[in-house]
Amino acid sequence: MTWLERTELAHLPDSARADLGHLSPVTLPKGRSLFHPGDGAEGFPLVLSGRVEVFLVGPSGREILLYAVEPGQTCVQTTLGLMGGEPYTGEALTARDTELVLIPKGLFLSLMDGSAAFREFVFRAFADRMKSTVHVLEKVAFHKIESRLAEALLDLVEDGTVTATQAELASRIGSAREVISRRLDSFARRGWVRRDRGHVTILDRDALAYLARSEGA
Repeated sequence: MTWLERTELAHLPDSARADLGHLSPVTLPKGRSLFHPGDGAEGFPLVLSGRVEVFLVGPSGREILLYAVEPGQTCVQTTLGLMGGEPYTGEALTARDTELVLIPKGLFLSLMDGSAAFREFVFRAFADRMKSTVHVLEKVAFHKIESRLAEALLDLVEDGTVTATQAELASRIGSAREVISRRLDSFARRGWVRRDRGHVTILDRDALAYLARSEGA
């Protein structure tokens, strides 16, 4: 199976598939940076497996997770950069080992001009990503920290354990490390989690799920 057959682009016309067929996937290790603030977009990444996380970084160095790019999804900042010429304002890092294909800028723009099917794919994916980004901003603006932290813990848990530092949890929900530490202490006192260095053990998933659903909690 070719990489094209693993994506929605498998349904493009023959001419467009031929233009893309010579591109080869690359595998990047966890923690690899894809772009930084001020960089120009050089190509359109298609994630085949893994996860890329895009952060906004403030003047103080504080980060907030804006969105993640998983298989079938696209990067808003890259689309804006390629189509509008604006530099990146965020930073992208692979959250785990990630396989992707990078469509060079010239080929991307050529396909946008010449392939209605490719253009539809890009705009549809862009619209979906914008909706999810707005949802993230709404949660940061209107949902309390306890609710967002509970949701993040449930999103990240694997085999009962969340492997993440307080700083990583803070960037994911748009808070500060000190605030996360206090909230985790509160969760631990209630018997919902157990804190250990570098990870959190989930003890009461139902309580966290109820809190995550309580937007005004």
